[in-house]
Amino acid sequence: MKPEGLLAKAERALESADLLLSAGDPEGACNRAYYAMFDSARAALLQIAPDFVEIKTHGGLISAFSQHLVKPGHISVELGKAINATEDMRVAADYKGEPINLDSATWAVAEAHRFVVAVRELVLGSAKA
Repeated sequence: MKPEGLLAKAERALESADLLLSAGDPEGACNRAYYAMFDSARAALLQIAPDFVEIKTHGGLISAFSQHLVKPGHISVELGKAINATEDMRVAADYKGEPINLDSATWAVAEAHRFVVAVRELVLGSAKA
């Protein structure tokens, strides 16, 4: 999938996160917020190096994102930390059955919006160059 397609997928996940949050489903909202960030991160990595398609794990993708986009300063450290924290919440909810409180879910969805916007600007800005 091309970076633009991944960004469109991320936008749909954000819309779902917003709907789930407003419906009172914080676990579902965290899941969709994380996947919005995940697909955006994939888009950014593919934009800088098409061979990033080969990354097979969530941890591998987050590590590559940090190394190639956060550390060089293309994406803020705060957003790098946000994808890690949101993934931790998703794993806790999806695999450990731990509840996510509404405040945490609200934070995750807001950070996902910031994350997708930052990546969209990076990807589409570099696509124009």
